[in-house]
Amino acid sequence: MSAPLLAIENLTRDYALRGTGGATRHLRAVDGVSLDVEAGSIYAVVGESGCGKSTLARIVMALDRPTGGTVRLGGDDLFALPPRALARKRRDFQMVFQDPYGSLNPRHSVGRIVAEPLHLLDDAPRGREREALVARALADVGLPASAAVRYPHEFSGGQRQRIAIARALITNPKLVVADEAVSALDLSIQAQILRLILSLRDRHGLTVLFITHNIGVVDEIADRVGVMQAGRLVETGPVREVLDHPREAYTRRLLDAEPTLAVLGQRRRAQGESARAL
Repeated sequence: MSAPLLAIENLTRDYALRGTGGATRHLRAVDGVSLDVEAGSIYAVVGESGCGKSTLARIVMALDRPTGGTVRLGGDDLFALPPRALARKRRDFQMVFQDPYGSLNPRHSVGRIVAEPLHLLDDAPRGREREALVARALADVGLPASAAVRYPHEFSGGQRQRIAIARALITNPKLVVADEAVSALDLSIQAQILRLILSLRDRHGLTVLFITHNIGVVDEIADRVGVMQAGRLVETGPVREVLDHPREAYTRRLLDAEPTLAVLGQRRRAQGESARAL
C-alpha cells in the first residue's frame, strides 16, 4: 500500500495557563492523536466544542507547533522543515475557515482574495495568467468570472464560502483542511457546500481533513471518521461502520444529538406539510 498523504503520529499540544496567585497549570488540548488520511479521501474529525479538534487543524496547517509527535504531509515532517522549505510547502495545503464573513477581507475584491495564495508559487503568475487562474478557481466552485471584480458584501453566506473554497484551491493543493466550514450556514446551504466539496474531490482528487462538531454532517461527506473527546480520538474507522455500529457511548451521544442532514430535511418537509394543512 502507498503511504498516506497525511500522517499524524502521537500528536500532543499542551498550553500553560496562569491561574490565581501566579500558579501555572498545563492544559493538554491534543492528547496522543494518530491518524492517516489517504490521498483523494475525506477524513472527518468530529467532537464537541473544546475537544481539541480546531487545535488539531491549526497544527496540521502549521499555524501552531505541537508539544510532541509528528505531522507528515507527502512524507515531509512539517515541523522538521526549515522556514523557507515550509513556506514553499504551504502551496500543498490550504484551509477553509468557519466564518464566511470574517475570513474574507471586505476591502479587497473577490479576485484579489482568491489570488492571495498565488504568492506561494515559485513563479507567481501575473496579468492575464493570474486572471485566468482566478476565473478557473471561481468556475470550479460554481461562480462566474465576473465575480472577481465584486466585493464580499455583495454575496450571500453560501457564496462567500464558495469564494473561500476557491481561494483554497487556486494553488492546486494536495490537502484542504476545512474547519467547521459549514457550521455558520443554514441547512440547505450546508448541503450545497457539502455537495460541492464532494464534487471537487471527484473531479480533482482533492484530499480533505474535515473538522466539525456535527456528526450528522459527517454522514453526508466523509469516507472515514475520528471521534474526538477531551483531546483524544476515542473511536475511528470507516464512516458507515462508526455511525451504524458505534462502540463508544460518546459517539452514540453525538448521534442522538445531531441527526443527519437527510433526517433534518425530512423533518423540515414534514413541518412544512403540517403548516400547509392547517
